[in-house]
Amino acid sequence: MELIGRSDQLDLLRRLLAEPRGHGSAVLFRGAPGIGKTALLTETAALAEGLGYRVLSTSGVEAESDIPYAGLQLVLRPLGAAAAQLAAPHRQALDTALGHAGAGVPDVFLVGLAVLNLLADAAAVAPVLVLADDVQWLDDATAGVLAFVARRIGTEPVVMVGAARDGYRSRLNPDELTSVVLDPLTDGQATELLADRAPDLRPTAHRRLLAEAAGNPLALTELSRTLGASADPHISRLPLTERLERAFTDRLETLPDSTRGLLRVAALDDSPSLPEIYRATRELTGATAGAAELEPAVRARLVQVVGTELRFGHPLMRSAIHQTMPTEVRHAAHTALAAVLDADPDRQLRHRAAATDRPQETVAAALEDAAHRAARRGGIAAAVTALEQAAALSEDTDRRAERLLRAADFAVELGRPETVTRLLDQALTGPLSRRQHATVVWLRGSFDEGLRSHSSGAVSLTALAEEIAAEDQALALRILWSAAQLCFWSEPGEEGRRRVLLAVERMGLDELDPWRLAVCAYAAPVDRGGYVLDRARHVTPKEGDDGRAYRMLSTAALLAGGFDLARVYSAAGGAPLRAQGRLGLLARTVGADAWSALVTGDLGAAIAATEESRRLARETSQTTMYGLMTATAAKLAALRGEADAALRLAEEAEEIGLPVGARPVLATATTARGLAALGAGRFEEALGHLRRLHDPADPAFQVALRLTTVGDLVDAATHCGRADAVLPIVAELEEVAAVTPAPVLHADLRLARALLAADEDADPLFTAALGADLSAWPLIRARTHLAYGEWLRRRRRSVESRDHLRAARDMYDALGAIPWGEKARRELRAAGETSRRRAPDARDRLTAHELQIVRLAAEGLTNREIGQRLYLSHRTVSSHLHRIFPKLGVVSRAELRTVVSTLH
Repeated sequence: MELIGRSDQLDLLRRLLAEPRGHGSAVLFRGAPGIGKTALLTETAALAEGLGYRVLSTSGVEAESDIPYAGLQLVLRPLGAAAAQLAAPHRQALDTALGHAGAGVPDVFLVGLAVLNLLADAAAVAPVLVLADDVQWLDDATAGVLAFVARRIGTEPVVMVGAARDGYRSRLNPDELTSVVLDPLTDGQATELLADRAPDLRPTAHRRLLAEAAGNPLALTELSRTLGASADPHISRLPLTERLERAFTDRLETLPDSTRGLLRVAALDDSPSLPEIYRATRELTGATAGAAELEPAVRARLVQVVGTELRFGHPLMRSAIHQTMPTEVRHAAHTALAAVLDADPDRQLRHRAAATDRPQETVAAALEDAAHRAARRGGIAAAVTALEQAAALSEDTDRRAERLLRAADFAVELGRPETVTRLLDQALTGPLSRRQHATVVWLRGSFDEGLRSHSSGAVSLTALAEEIAAEDQALALRILWSAAQLCFWSEPGEEGRRRVLLAVERMGLDELDPWRLAVCAYAAPVDRGGYVLDRARHVTPKEGDDGRAYRMLSTAALLAGGFDLARVYSAAGGAPLRAQGRLGLLARTVGADAWSALVTGDLGAAIAATEESRRLARETSQTTMYGLMTATAAKLAALRGEADAALRLAEEAEEIGLPVGARPVLATATTARGLAALGAGRFEEALGHLRRLHDPADPAFQVALRLTTVGDLVDAATHCGRADAVLPIVAELEEVAAVTPAPVLHADLRLARALLAADEDADPLFTAALGADLSAWPLIRARTHLAYGEWLRRRRRSVESRDHLRAARDMYDALGAIPWGEKARRELRAAGETSRRRAPDARDRLTAHELQIVRLAAEGLTNREIGQRLYLSHRTVSSHLHRIFPKLGVVSRAELRTVVSTLH
């Protein structure tokens, strides 16, 4: 019969499964144990098979939650042959993750892309349904891969349906996932279920059962078996989950000793293999163990046999056995399992570790080795667990501390602050060396860019780095890098920045070392700007560099004002990061490119890069970075004349940046507000926003980013007759320019001098501003032409003004800075020349994501290559291009190249 009380959920599933091809979706059902989640997934599978779907499924098992990719193996088992057709990097990543090869560490996102392509290829033959039960117990690597895939199936005929217990926090955001809570059955629905499952209940028992089960379907079924059997008057006061576990254990006590022993081994085993369970049970009891001994448990409906596998009727049965097993019996069962697992040393080791609670250094050392093997396969969560177990079994206090700190370091990589805190607190319960204390302090500040964690910020971290530099320079440099980053995200003051700078210079690093250049740029972007730019141009990262050096060089060049150089290094650094699937670092590298492209005037590239960086930052849980790229998107929207979007995005960014005082986020959002007002002609308002960027007491003050806003500031001030208000700021920046070669600052100041000069002095200053080499700075060149044209027209030199206004109009149109192009048109009309309307281009017709795909297609990349670059399936890329071509009125990639060539 159809599931009782779940008609709404079934209707939702029917609608999703009936969607036309190319409309993927993800659904997660949540609810208490026994509420009917598994039954709903079973019904979903039946519905899908009736509609021609290929059904793939997995289920989390508590005992397997620390085995990397254990859940993924179940999903992919039916697709094993198809995996051989994957591109070599994806096939290798998948083989390594699943333990079939021993190559280097595959990032979970690279494995995710392999799985995505595997599912997309399968879905090209028949739509695919992926079911995941007990998601709360899936191993971390599998959960990460499934979340990665779920974000990217919007254009694929793939539906994903999961089930998890109440309290599980999904990795997907609400706009990426339909989340459905399964409520208890009503009394009427519960009565209907009891009539089907327990029709012979007497009225008094029926009423008591309805009250105790509280609408839980499993409770209605299971408690009906034991109703009245317990003599404990307090049992009805227990939470429902505990009552269910008590019901299962009561049934367990009715079984023969041989059956109970077998179930105890099965409950502890991290494999459902019946032959393995039989062998371990014989090892434990010294007696026969086989189908005959298992049969009473099958009759009691505690377990079922599927082929050569044993499955518990419900996860609560397994946990009930765990809860009631005496410690000595549990240890003995783990020892028995270890004895039969010679062919699987990692699993054998886990059971050896679980068989004791006394220090054993040999087991601890073996666990540490297993942790590093798991990490090489991408099983970072498994590495954390193994290292924590190793610490608990360590005989030496120093080794215990080292293992806990290494586990905490891995937990940082997973983005789990609560786990990091717990591990560090454990480490602090024992004696620590000075270096270990330094590591504890540093790791505590590994989230939110350290903004929440370090009370005195960069200064305290610098002191820490200096303290241990002689003992461990590598650790000291990592700590100092954190301090330098805080100089970007916060404002430690002149003395704080000077201390960071002196500390890195005392380390004796080579002058071309990317770490040294990056720390100098973050700590002293003005004072060391020339030094950084001069040396960065001559750095060649070491062979085999994983992209980190290029990322450091790109952000160093950006902060020193070398935006053209920053783009070169961003492109070079992005390639290896994409190949490795290191999307967390890639978000930052692409973000540097987005910021640089925006300043240099390549708005098409900036739109695409900002969208990608923002998406990756969100996906990799980098909240502050997501805030910065949201603010960057706001700035782009303001330049494009999308005022409502600019203000909405600026507000979203400020909600992230204000609580932690993230200055780059606030500076960029404030700039976006100023540009939106400037583009709309609200000059007084624009001046108010833009002046904030130059006030050291304002949270929007950021010492490097403010250097890109001088032209906008003076533009706003002169248009509202408030030039005097900005003269002190410009005078200060003239002093800054004497120290740093930052080209944008110098170009803006040349324009500012002309705008602020007396009439008799302005003309040659405008000419000088335009005479400088502005080929790499088209936005500044367009602004200078517009300002000069305005100045000439207002002095009744209309004929002279037209050339400049015309140049400004055409440049702004090409750049896509729509409000400023329209302003140039208005000035031209006032100067006596009519002007054609701007023709919409690809930036107007496409989403940011589509624009990114178009640019790559125009470069000649195939769909598969674009997919590898953007971490999409090649079929998704094909679907996007199928929709993009009509939007642009093209029929070939050759025509795309023509369209893209017009974008600057």
